Amino acid sequence: MGTPHTADSVDAALLLALNAAPDATAVALAETTGLARNTVRSRQLRYQQEQSLRSFERRIDPAFLGYPLRAFVVTTVKQRKLSAVGCALAEIPEVLEVQGLTGVADLLIQVAARDADDLYRIAGAILNIDGVKRTNTGLVMRDLVSYRITPLIERSAYRPSSALR
Repeated sequence: MGTPHTADSVDAALLLALNAAPDATAVALAETTGLARNTVRSRQLRYQQEQSLRSFERRIDPAFLGYPLRAFVVTTVKQRKLSAVGCALAEIPEVLEVQGLTGVADLLIQVAARDADDLYRIAGAILNIDGVKRTNTGLVMRDLVSYRITPLIERSAYRPSSALR
């Protein structure tokens, strides 16, 4: 894998088109953006090689799979066991993602649960991991701003490429 590039205005146009129609063909994207089909295809290959695009998984709503309850588990761990804790968290299917933090806690763990009892079980499983010292769980009551990237793409589209670096 080479050094990842920073998006330019061509990338921004293509990413906006992909965001609007994720399943569009290269031909359709070329028509939408006004780019040559070969340009579209070469950019898509570069995105794949550099792993610039996230997986399809991010598009799937856990509620559709029977996990309507989401929570964040703020976790403090023994630093020397951080890697082992990460590996153990990856073994819990309901753990959607884990971010390492600085400041008041070490990890921010997003989980999905079927109901409150299931969340209790998941939180207990996290707390039982060797190296986890303390957890604090907060339920997601509603999304105020859902995950989004379009405003950043739009900003990139209208900035000169020299300003992107």
